[in-house]
Amino acid sequence: MVSFDVTELPPADPPARGESAPEFVRPLVGAEYWENAALSELAETGPVVLVFYPMDGAFPATYMWTEIRDRGWGADADATVVGVSISTPYEHGAFIDRYDLEYRLFSDPANGVAERYGVVHDLDGMAGVTEPRPAVVLVDGDRTVRYTWAAEEWPEFPPYDETEDAIAEL
Repeated sequence: MVSFDVTELPPADPPARGESAPEFVRPLVGAEYWENAALSELAETGPVVLVFYPMDGAFPATYMWTEIRDRGWGADADATVVGVSISTPYEHGAFIDRYDLEYRLFSDPANGVAERYGVVHDLDGMAGVTEPRPAVVLVDGDRTVRYTWAAEEWPEFPPYDETEDAIAEL
């Protein structure tokens, strides 16, 4: 059995239900290519599920995305499911390929999107180095926030059933 410490995180400050989700433009990586994309562009086609997660290769990232993949988030709904992490486009490409993901992932090496969304996690012992804490923000086609969840301890994983219910309600 793998042993690890559970650590309480400082409070997160994600956008609240009914608020406008902050706009951003970052490289969006798919299985075949990547290009800069804006959240507003994705929202034009319907709801968007933003999944914030630690860097590719970390066990929480692997666990979260294989669970999301196995549950088929977005497959039966008109929602676009995308990830946001500090990993580079090249790391995202390898991660997508390795775990056979049909999702696209935003590359945000400076962690600016997580900062704007209030879901930053300071890495222990690394002054000034941050990554997103696990978090989910569901926005509708107008970029209005309909659901949020952010980890309160490390590691913690999204409430998958609750998130699926929120997606289904759109």
